[in-house]
Amino acid sequence: MQVEQNTHTLRLKFTIKFILVSVMLTWSWAVAAQQVMAPANPADTIRVIQIVQGKSLRHLTIDTTELETIAGSVIIKEGLTTFYCDSATLNKKTNVLEAFGNIHINDNDSVHTYSQYMKYIGSERTAYLKKDVKLTDNKGTLYTDELVYNLRTGIATYKNGGKIVNGQTVLTSKEAVYYVDTKDVYFKKTVHLTDPDRNIWADSLLYNANTNIATFISPTHIVGKDGSVIDTKNGTYNLKTGEARFFDRTMFKDSTHSAIGDNVIYDKTSGILQVEGNGKLVDSVNKVTVVGNFISIDTKINSFLATRKPVMILYRYGDSTYIAGDTLFSGLRKYDSLERKMVTHSDTLKKTLMVKASADTSVRYFLAFHHVRIYNDSLQAVSDSLHYSTIDSTFKLFGEPVVWNDKTQVTGDTIYMFTEKQKAKRLYVFNNGIIINKANDAMYNQIAGRTLNGYFTNGAIDYVRVKGSPAESIYYPQDDDSAFVGMNRSSGDVIDIYFVKKELNKVKFVNNVDGVLYPVRQIPGDKKQLKNFKWLDQRRPKNKLELFE
Repeated sequence: MQVEQNTHTLRLKFTIKFILVSVMLTWSWAVAAQQVMAPANPADTIRVIQIVQGKSLRHLTIDTTELETIAGSVIIKEGLTTFYCDSATLNKKTNVLEAFGNIHINDNDSVHTYSQYMKYIGSERTAYLKKDVKLTDNKGTLYTDELVYNLRTGIATYKNGGKIVNGQTVLTSKEAVYYVDTKDVYFKKTVHLTDPDRNIWADSLLYNANTNIATFISPTHIVGKDGSVIDTKNGTYNLKTGEARFFDRTMFKDSTHSAIGDNVIYDKTSGILQVEGNGKLVDSVNKVTVVGNFISIDTKINSFLATRKPVMILYRYGDSTYIAGDTLFSGLRKYDSLERKMVTHSDTLKKTLMVKASADTSVRYFLAFHHVRIYNDSLQAVSDSLHYSTIDSTFKLFGEPVVWNDKTQVTGDTIYMFTEKQKAKRLYVFNNGIIINKANDAMYNQIAGRTLNGYFTNGAIDYVRVKGSPAESIYYPQDDDSAFVGMNRSSGDVIDIYFVKKELNKVKFVNNVDGVLYPVRQIPGDKKQLKNFKWLDQRRPKNKLELFE
């Protein structure tokens, strides 16, 4: 009897204890209450999901599926990752967690993700988030309405539109893949990047939130806030420093220039643009085009330097002049209101000539160095170096210069060639000047002196005055039937030469005239050439294409 009474007492105590525990679990979950859910893969003993906190917990069985529901200030942990939400449902068997309302994923205090709905696959460590999704890693912040975030690989993906904000840089796209560990983002479809300095549009783009470097892998259109435009298909742009390198025929354009080349290097801070490989620069204001394998452009002071077989084309009044040399340079020379020269940057070349300008103006000048060649339909020239200024349209040739106009050749120590509307107007030769006019393959009219002044009409040579001590000439006069009657070799203080239809027509001597006329069959062989005679037709550019070779 005593044994039965003791047994009944123990059963009563156990029943009361079970009821109390059930009530506590159902109605008053404390912070210390804990539910351990085993991973789907028994071999995975590392990832254990722990229910840390919730105001209520219920166990449900729907068909054969067993679920745990938690509501009210829910906290769930998995390793170093903590989930916060308003309510959640756990499936122990599939290791799937669904969360609702004010979701916050804290991944090791380094990446924080927020949304209003989440489905988390524990075996894959992948979260599917929807509505007002935000992912931030203290560097950049991702915003979207749907996001797949793999916590194991640290890769977040959206496919229905989103954006990433990194300081003042904002990138939007239809799709993107964000690599949390490296801070790399791969944007696809309708990509738009904007910051205080530029707007960028592309179909695909790579971006690193750490370095703030954008990498272009598809046709990309860049518009700077200064009005500059860049079109590229391949390259990198450091948005923080403004340094960029582009490939695959990139084009640059601003208010006064456009440039294109195989490779383009651009520094927005310094304003330096470098074009390499089949480069082309167009100055629309001055109507100048430059081609070459290397062109450096200073967009701030409006100058350029071209090397590696450069050719410059001056286009004016419907006519083009081609200039080639080893090195081509162009800059601006400024003048103040008193017409005094103001050099805006260092000029170590010292090749320019001071000219008078109107008040408060800028004059563009061009320099060419070594193996200079000039081609125009009406005039060709070669020299070692050249200076050209837009203020007077004058070509100044230095270093064994030669100028050709049809059958006439002019040489001297230095030659100034004045042009008007892109055609020769006047020629001035300093020291050792000699003009040679080819009558035929065996006869050359020649006039030499200390200085030559030649004048042109409609681009054709018309009149030349030669001064010397003395000036000398060799002239082959012709009769009315255009037959040569002999050779006249003469000298004088001044010689005037007149041309008709580009042919030497008349020679006039002034002061101290001395000369002799040799019949055609009695011309001495040693008298046919003046001292500095050189027919240099082999150096003459025959067409504009030669300058590009």
